[in-house]
Amino acid sequence: MSQNKIPFNGTPEQEAALKAVIEKHKDMKGAAIPVLHEAQNIYGYLPIEVQEMISEGLNVPLAEIYGIVTFYAQFSLNPKGTYQIGICLGTACYVKGSGDILEKVKELLGIDVGECTPDGKFSLDATRCIGACGLAPVMTINDEVYGRLTVDDIEDILNKYQ
Repeated sequence: MSQNKIPFNGTPEQEAALKAVIEKHKDMKGAAIPVLHEAQNIYGYLPIEVQEMISEGLNVPLAEIYGIVTFYAQFSLNPKGTYQIGICLGTACYVKGSGDILEKVKELLGIDVGECTPDGKFSLDATRCIGACGLAPVMTINDEVYGRLTVDDIEDILNKYQ
């Protein structure tokens, strides 16, 4: 995955909240995962700067923190956009062309899977089956589901969110 294009800009309030979370958990066995969950709730994602604060605060090696963050799918190294796009790559969607849909979204937004546009408007994820196989191929934007897509539909859909 390429380097995140959005610079980290945590606030003093977020840092104070994180320090309080670390303080609350620091003497607990296995504190890293609960602290990471709360940190992600505070910041919206877990950039290296936040991982370093957690590593220092819990006295856990940074490599261990990073390993946890990259192992569990619920943790994100990159911020999520205002509009979170998910392209289903489950079998039914993939067979019906969702790979091409994904490539078109990447081309139009200039980002890769797991990234966020520099303006923070869009983030892109490849997902597994969302249970709308009859509408394949499917794309979601936040809670909106778009089905029976063609590559030619994508630009007009994204323009609705500009």
